[in-house]
Parts: sequence; structure tokens; C-alpha cells
Amino acid sequence: MRHQQQRWIPGNRFELLINGEAFYPRVFAAIESAEREVLIQTFILFDDSVGQALHRVLVAAARRGVRVELLIDGYGSPDLSPAYVEGLTSAGVRLHVFDPGPKLFGLRTNLFRRMHRKIVVVDGRLAFVGGINYSIDHLKEHGPAAKQDYAVACEGPIVGVIDRFAHDSLEPHKRLQWLHRRAAPPLTTLPPPAGDADALFVTRDNAEHRSDIELHYRIAIRAARHRVVIANAYFFPGYRLLREMRRAARRGVDVRLILQGMPDMPIVKFAASMLYHHLVVAGVRIYEYCERPLHGKVALTDEHWSTVGSSNLDPLSLALNLEANVMIRDRAFNAQLHEHLDELVAKHCRLIEADDLAESNLWRLTRSFFVFHLLRWYPSWAGWLPAHRPRVMSVPAPATPAAAADTGAATAARVAADQESAGVGARADA
Repeated sequence: MRHQQQRWIPGNRFELLINGEAFYPRVFAAIESAEREVLIQTFILFDDSVGQALHRVLVAAARRGVRVELLIDGYGSPDLSPAYVEGLTSAGVRLHVFDPGPKLFGLRTNLFRRMHRKIVVVDGRLAFVGGINYSIDHLKEHGPAAKQDYAVACEGPIVGVIDRFAHDSLEPHKRLQWLHRRAAPPLTTLPPPAGDADALFVTRDNAEHRSDIELHYRIAIRAARHRVVIANAYFFPGYRLLREMRRAARRGVDVRLILQGMPDMPIVKFAASMLYHHLVVAGVRIYEYCERPLHGKVALTDEHWSTVGSSNLDPLSLALNLEANVMIRDRAFNAQLHEHLDELVAKHCRLIEADDLAESNLWRLTRSFFVFHLLRWYPSWAGWLPAHRPRVMSVPAPATPAAAADTGAATAARVAADQESAGVGARADA
């Protein structure tokens, strides 16, 4: 299996953005100041107060002549109203739906291989990468169910790599992985240096880069000498990643996991808890974040390496979904992220003690047998799941008020198919 042959790109600056309170104002301000182009990819876009705020700045940007490309996921964003979509497309926003699918008996059918990335690029100069979607549940005003999450604002040459990837995702006759088969772009064609951080932009797909993000995690953990801190919402990694965590702890590295203590879905905590004993006995310290649901996907090792992105450490992210993380080598950013996570542990987390894992030896041995073999063979079993060719469908701007009623994202597949049969509008990508 090939992996992305990328070099670390120097000269970047990163700003850690914690939760929607920091992320949304920064992104919206960047869009408001855009002069040429805005590229957005997101798994979830809801028609709530956050979605409406994004709608306003995108419409305003498109009306002043900025090219706006918005890619949403057909599973994650299935219910945008016709008025919401028509407001975007009539203003000139180019709306694309990744793998739209019809509902069967009211249920969504396109469950696997989702476009889970969260990327923004403005004028090829400023980029945002992380795990924050466009929905009100990323704001504290949402209440106890508000999510704890992270993103980074990126400046410097790495933005050029992210920009090229975002463009490539929308090209009609190219595979999404084409960018990574080419040589890395010359530094002279990228934005000028903006700081001292080295960076990699790493994605996962279902063709040639199926385990690239996991590979970088494993390399970083294997190289760790002092500390490993991983805060991840959906935790059920493969056998090799678990092995690296155990090995690091056994050689004296302080390995800490921050996982969900108040999960948005109960199955999340149950699945992760099946691995607790296996990790705790090796010396890994596990903390459950108990203030609200944890949605973050961040990690750091020692004093230099960090990552922020969309990839969870579970079968969906590591074996099925399209993901994007930025890997950062920078002492200052690492220290900032570590200080925040350390505060999270001190104030809002519960340490899982060995006494908390008391259970019958028979049950533990039986469970460990099945969990071990499940983890041992995934992600190879992911190939058995539906492997259709996902498409990026463009939603055409309505020609008449009557047509506007049919342009909701939930009906994008039918609209695009109608346009495709007429020879206009729709386009597909792998």
C-alpha cells in the first residue's frame, strides 16, 4: 500500500481555535474579507443559527464577485431546506454534495465512506483544518450537549498544499487522490513563510492512502520519549496503533488518553471501555472528559509534534471515511495544546483506576478474545462493506422560482440526475 510521499514544509504559523466560540468568528471574518475565492468542505451543515451565519457571509462574498465553492456531505447534511439552498445557489455559491443518496422508508442509506473532512481555504492564503462542523451544538449556548472541539488556522506555505487539495476535490475528471501521486509542489509556488512551524497536510481516502493518518500517529508514538497525549472523541483504533501506545507506556513514556465521559452516543463509551483494561495494565492513563461531549481529534508527543484534524481513532475514520489532518512540528504550538489539555485533565476529567475495571476473569478473557481478533483484522474487513463509487454532485442554480422549490440538498441527487440527462450541470468525481 502506498503512502503520501510528502516532505515537511517549513515556514508556517498555526493558531489553535477551541470550540465554536473561537472558530466561527475567525472563519466568518476571513470570508468577509475574501477578495478572490473561498473553498469550504464540511461533513455537517445545519440550517440553524450557525448555518444561517455561514449562509449570510457566503452569499455576501458571492455577490461581490468572490468565487465560493461549498462541498457538503450527503449523509451529514441531508436536510437543508429548499430556501436555504436556493439562497446560496441564486447568489452564485457553487454548492456540491458528496455522494447524495435517497432515503429508504425515511432512513438514510448512504452510511459508509463519508466525506468527513472540515476544511476552509480563503484566497489561497489562509486555511482552517479541524473537527468543527457548522451547527449550534459546537457553541456553549447549546447547553450540556455542546461539544468540546478544535481547529487550527494555518498560514504559510502549507496553505498552498491544502488549497490545491481542495481544488482537486472538485475537479470533474480526476480521482480525489491524484494530488498525492504528483510530486510535492515546489516551495517557490507556495505562499510565503509566515512562521517557524514545519507542517504536513495528511488525508485518508479509500484508494491509495487508506492508512496515512494512522501511520503518522504510529510514527509519532513510536518516536516519543517523554509524553503522548491523545484527545479523541470516538476511540476504537486498530491493533497496531494500540500496540504502539502500550509499547510507549512500557518504555516509560507518559501516555495519556482523553476520551468521552459524557458521550453524545452511549455506544461510543461502551466501545472504548472494552479497551480500557488492555491499555491500563500496560501503564496507559485514561481520562474521561465529563463536562460535556468530547468531539475533538487532537494529539501531541514530546515537545514538538502535534496534530489537529477531522480523523477520529475508530473504524469509520481509520478505514472508511475521507479525512484530513494537519501534522505540526512546532514547540510553541505543542506547548499551547499541552497546556490546554493538561487543564482539561485537571478540571474536567476522571482518571480510570484499575479498581474501576474490576470484572470476572471469564468475561474479561472472552471479551478480550473477540476484541483482539476484531482489531487484528480491521481495517481489512472494511473492504467487505459497500464500496460504491462516491460522486460529487453539483446543485444547479434555479432558473425560475418554481425550480427553486426543488433545490434542497436532500433532493440534490434527483436534481443533478435530471440535469445530467439533459447534458448540463451535474458532474461526478471519485
